[in-house]
Amino acid sequence: MSESAEARTTVLEKDPQGPMVVVENLHRSYGSGAAAVHALRGVSFEIPRGELVALKGRSGSGKTTLLNLVGGLDEPDSGRIVVDGLELSGLGENGLLELRRDRIGFIFQSFGLIPILTAAENVGIPLRMRGADPREREERVDLLLSLVGLDGHAKQRPGELSGGQRQRVAIARALANTPALLIADEPTGQLDAQTGLAVMELLRAVVRSENVTALVATHDATLLDLADRVLELSDGEIVEHGRA
Repeated sequence: MSESAEARTTVLEKDPQGPMVVVENLHRSYGSGAAAVHALRGVSFEIPRGELVALKGRSGSGKTTLLNLVGGLDEPDSGRIVVDGLELSGLGENGLLELRRDRIGFIFQSFGLIPILTAAENVGIPLRMRGADPREREERVDLLLSLVGLDGHAKQRPGELSGGQRQRVAIARALANTPALLIADEPTGQLDAQTGLAVMELLRAVVRSENVTALVATHDATLLDLADRVLELSDGEIVEHGRA
């Protein structure tokens, strides 16, 4: 980390009341020359703490690329990203690992559960990785399964659960380490409309009860009304930035 980056990060850490996410003039391309694909072209926005923000746009508009960059899973060609007061470019590999482990929870369309583990064991994975006390881990897992309405399903494995229930387990797992930011990539993409709506309503309730911020990519227009704000990506650019 350079001296200037280190100083900038220190200043940002002292401003916990600032926006949860700041994105400034973000560019990301894949390939080179005439064959280059420009996934993001100067994207800028802020997400205040405690908001559920929906990210919409057709397939190929750059939604997943943007989520990966905000989540520290990829690096931009240029631009600036700040998450929970930390500028990602100044963190280094170990800092990014800690950010993803301790401050960001990820929810994916494919659920990402381990088939041989029970619901409770899947939810407890992040706590095990952090070395949490077994009693603390058990209490947190019980609380989260209750929060997502799966009190009676702790010992069931993913194959014994419905799609909606599996996504609820994935949401509980994403909350295990009490993250500041939830990032969800098409979390209802494999669910029917009614179950998808229930999952989005759950996400909104979780944002309120757990005091977290959420950035959720979705192509389902019926779900956008549940968001506090909507960002629309088109050909790598923000074309709409307003209330849902």
